[in-house]
Amino acid sequence: MTVIVGVDNSEASKAALRLAAQEARWRQASLVAVSAYELPISPPGGFPSSAMHTQSEERAAAEADLRATVDHELGAEAGQASVRVSAGLAGRVIIEAAREAHAQLIVLATHPGRSVMPGTVSQYVLLKARCPVTLVPDESTDENAGEKTSKDSG
Repeated sequence: MTVIVGVDNSEASKAALRLAAQEARWRQASLVAVSAYELPISPPGGFPSSAMHTQSEERAAAEADLRATVDHELGAEAGQASVRVSAGLAGRVIIEAAREAHAQLIVLATHPGRSVMPGTVSQYVLLKARCPVTLVPDESTDENAGEKTSKDSG
């Protein structure tokens, strides 16, 4: 049994990571944090090839960023989480990771301004997932921002 969580280093995805870790504990399941990175594309007549990152450098950087986020957000429990980074579109990377791990749950973050309809990654995962998907709202919603503004002004 596995819980998959998509992480993109936004504050919302950090909240999703924390919730996914809690779900994994409750379900006595393993936790896999997943992140996608884009393959480097050399522009015609652009930068010299020595200035561009290779695919292995991009992968290593993405994996280091993801591991640092997991370590920071989960503290002592971070060692119990696996990380997976893959090149490609985030939705596809998450679905592939979920299928390979036979996930029982996928956890994703929602982002500000998308409270009515999930973003393209969430939509793709919702349509393609073979297990339940939990969408975690951003902790700093527009409603909370409005409350802060009205308290500050009055």
